[in-house]
Amino acid sequence: MSLPAPHRPTLERHADGRLGIVHTTPRISWRMPSAPAEYRQDAYRLEITRSVPGGAPRTSVFEVDGAEQVLVDWPDAPLTSREAVSVRVAVGDGASWSPWSEPGSVEVGLLDDEWQAAFVGGAWEEPEDPAERRPSRVRAELRLDGPARWARLRLTAHGIAEAEVNGIRVGDEELTPGWTSYHHRLVVSTFDVTDLLRDGDNAIGVWLSDGWWRGHVGFEGGRWNVYGDDLSALVQLEVLLEDGTFHVHGSDEGWLAGFGPTLSSGLYAGDHVDLGLHDAAWSTPGWDAEGWSPVRVIAADPRALVGVEAPPVRCTDELTPVTIDRRGDDRVLLDFGQNHSGRLRLHLPAAPGVEVVIRHAEVLQDGELYRRTLRHAAAEDRVILSDVATTWEPRGTIHGFRYAEIIGWPGELSAADVVSRVLHTDMARIGWFRSSHEQVNRLHDNALWSLRSNFVSIPTDCPQRDERLGWTGDLQVFTPTAAFLYDVTAMVGSWLQDLADEQTDIGRVPLWVPYVALEPWSSFPPSAMAVWSDVAVLAPDVLHERTADRGVLRRQWRSGLAWIAESLAGAGDSLVVDGDFQLGDWLDPSAPADNPALAVTPAPLVATAYLVHSLRRLADIGEVLGEDEEVARLEGLASRAADAFRARFLDETGAPVVETQTALALITVFDLWPSVEASQAGTRRLAELVRENEGRIATGFAGTNVISDALSMGGEDAAAYLLLEAQDNPSWLYTVAMGATTIWERWDSMLPDGTVNPGDMTSFNHYALGAVADWLHRRVAGLAPAAPGYRRIRFAPRPGGSFTSAGATHRTPYGEASIDWRIEGTDLVTDIRVPVGATAEVSLPGSADRIVGHGAHSFRAALDTPDALS
Repeated sequence: MSLPAPHRPTLERHADGRLGIVHTTPRISWRMPSAPAEYRQDAYRLEITRSVPGGAPRTSVFEVDGAEQVLVDWPDAPLTSREAVSVRVAVGDGASWSPWSEPGSVEVGLLDDEWQAAFVGGAWEEPEDPAERRPSRVRAELRLDGPARWARLRLTAHGIAEAEVNGIRVGDEELTPGWTSYHHRLVVSTFDVTDLLRDGDNAIGVWLSDGWWRGHVGFEGGRWNVYGDDLSALVQLEVLLEDGTFHVHGSDEGWLAGFGPTLSSGLYAGDHVDLGLHDAAWSTPGWDAEGWSPVRVIAADPRALVGVEAPPVRCTDELTPVTIDRRGDDRVLLDFGQNHSGRLRLHLPAAPGVEVVIRHAEVLQDGELYRRTLRHAAAEDRVILSDVATTWEPRGTIHGFRYAEIIGWPGELSAADVVSRVLHTDMARIGWFRSSHEQVNRLHDNALWSLRSNFVSIPTDCPQRDERLGWTGDLQVFTPTAAFLYDVTAMVGSWLQDLADEQTDIGRVPLWVPYVALEPWSSFPPSAMAVWSDVAVLAPDVLHERTADRGVLRRQWRSGLAWIAESLAGAGDSLVVDGDFQLGDWLDPSAPADNPALAVTPAPLVATAYLVHSLRRLADIGEVLGEDEEVARLEGLASRAADAFRARFLDETGAPVVETQTALALITVFDLWPSVEASQAGTRRLAELVRENEGRIATGFAGTNVISDALSMGGEDAAAYLLLEAQDNPSWLYTVAMGATTIWERWDSMLPDGTVNPGDMTSFNHYALGAVADWLHRRVAGLAPAAPGYRRIRFAPRPGGSFTSAGATHRTPYGEASIDWRIEGTDLVTDIRVPVGATAEVSLPGSADRIVGHGAHSFRAALDTPDALS
């Protein structure tokens, strides 16, 4: 039997060739492109080649018995600073071995205290008003006595940094170093600059802007200087010359600081730039730095400097305007057809002294940009043109928008002059959905685009207004959807580390991470906030379910235990969370615009249901980790809390004392009914509520992600499809009918008359209510994990409504799994593909369940009528 070579292996979750990683014992994963039906891996070989700069490569081969191919343990000694490693894989089935794969490679960053650089920035006195501060640049020159064989530039900043070497931009990352809990972890990016250096004189220049470090962050006026008031870069250039000598050039007192063309810069405000003040030679050797001054030097704390774990922010797409509407002599309105996060790149004409203003908005009202919902975010870039035509893009900002208005453009602006560059964390796309229902396809695209818009270094709530915070509740409900569509584990895992750190600092899981104390929230009494803070348990649990990564469970285990202790303290001896301030079923559509917490489902019911659920999920996590004593304790608490929930929120017949869509859905999905009969009655009643409301949704943040599953679990798929396909406000497809291209914060962010909801909190790009996409993947298309990491896959489509076909594809840790079904007459025809290394359980309406192995399989199930499918 001839086996093909495995695909190129990955190390941890890094893209091939990633530099500066933090992992010294990276776990290894690989996929098989195909294999004979009888193939079963029973052993694997790892060929590991490692080298340090200037050292001879060393190769070792390790042979291991076993069928594992996902996140297998590193078999060699730990990697060291600057060490590069490449890994090839071969697999065996007991009879033969495959050829070697192509190598997968990474390179370790700096470990311990090997830094010879400090933070350097302007030493001048800043204006008292932080909004008047001007971003600066820093530069230095150095001489190399020979050509470079190997060179790395390591860069981070107090602020946002973009480096140039000899006049050429370094790398393609944006918003470096991203946002982490800076006092705990400040990420260092590493770039290969070997080809940018010269034998002889060289120069390094770094653009700086305020970013999250000292810029304006948050709502209700927000805060400045959250982490410090300095603006500075840390740069370490390491060079191995062809003659074998090794040099380290760190940013120090020999660097200079000065101003460039940027007059002001802010993540919310936008960039203000005068191109007449820019000299493109500023980062080349020999440039006259007249007016520049010695830098202020701040010692770096190497304990906070960490290598990369998550992908960086990059431009992942470019959008051209679908319409260009000229308004009078000096205004042009651009519609890019898609709400997104990014910024414009303009091909500017030569027109010295002319100022061009770019204003951004998500929606139009009465044909004009509607910007009230941006609150204190100006979202306005301003650029003064020079006597040279140039291509320009802001550096220190990002906007959330679909529409842009350009004011003051000299001459005629054409489509070739402008493009919107879509910016977000550069995660790999791994999931797709398709169906015969075009509006539902648009709804799914909206969830996808809201993910893309808000996964910008951290998972934010919105990309446009004066907020853009890592709200924990939004991510908690959306993690399953996100983990299907993109490989989010590294990014979310990094964010969870920040959560654990902030949790330790403030004594509780914060509502947003990284935590910034903002009024009025920081003045509220401390409260164990259900739904939101439950992310400490539920997000790691989902990541493990989807990837089989036990490492994230182990790393977050103490954080999960601490959250449970906090939640139990709030519940007290009764084990009912009552009395604490809770957000509950936030943004229930029945709540008034000015009081989104005023839901019809009691907050204690929501919070206590979540307490039971998180106790159970943490017990299961403990079982995976072998924490037997804690498992027994948590299971006992979960049983008692479930009894307490039933005693408080169910009557003597087992019916809930409050009948709302959210209450019934939570009780069903969290398994809180006292009996099978009560469960059946409860889901029947939930279906009745949906039908009585003609399919209109009546849930907020706590209920929306579970209601469709609750109906399906009770055999009420017809009601779930009614809910999905409803067109009237409030509903998912109401937003689509109103032209949404992303998920809205409110069900009625735009009212039926085309005006914007008057609520202060009205965003057109929040992903939380798009959590239904996970149900689309698992129930409509019918593709779900049946074991961690999709080692076992469940294909169980349940067609219904007006759908005649649907399908999904997911790139599992073992390879690509897919399903497509269609209705032909009274038959359901289903095609599936199972990746090598996985097995599948297939459950189709009207057919007995079956187990199949890897490869392609087709099924035809005869049904009496198409209606029987629902």
